[in-house]
Amino acid sequence: MKRKVSLFIVLTIGLFSAVGCKDDVLPKPSGYLRLDYPEARYVDYGNQCPFTFEINDKAIIKGKNDCSLTITYPKMKATIYLTYKPVANNMNQLLRDAQKLTFEHVIKADDIIEQPYLNPERKVYGMFYQVDGNAATNSQFYATDSTRHFVTASVYFYAKPNFDSIMPAASYIKNDMQHIIETLKWK
Repeated sequence: MKRKVSLFIVLTIGLFSAVGCKDDVLPKPSGYLRLDYPEARYVDYGNQCPFTFEINDKAIIKGKNDCSLTITYPKMKATIYLTYKPVANNMNQLLRDAQKLTFEHVIKADDIIEQPYLNPERKVYGMFYQVDGNAATNSQFYATDSTRHFVTASVYFYAKPNFDSIMPAASYIKNDMQHIIETLKWK
């Protein structure tokens, strides 16, 4: 009898030892989807407005009578808002408003990188802003000929601003915005 009890105890201890030696099951860390976007192909965009530019053929563009445009990227849940204003002795105010819009994001931004843009051949002068961090907008610009025309643009995503998760889309659209300012022409 003692032998059966001691054999039972040894087998029980052995069983618990074998089961207890396994690694603890841990939950997998959160991850993000890998998002690959097609290579951008650009087409000319022009209408009754006093400017033209090239736009990504994947974007949907809608205009208003005042030459304000919305450029939508449905798959990325993002929109570029482009606004046109004529210059009429109000250049300082237009510049202040454009810069104010950018620097309202300082609270959430980790960094704001300013890139001046000058194209004397086309008479396009401006500033491109890249806003790093969890700000509502990641890219903005303004462009002007300094005498008659003034254009601003900024991108917004229809998602909580989490830069890590929207970075692939933000980078793709930032490249499109840079292409817009680089191909901007006044009529």
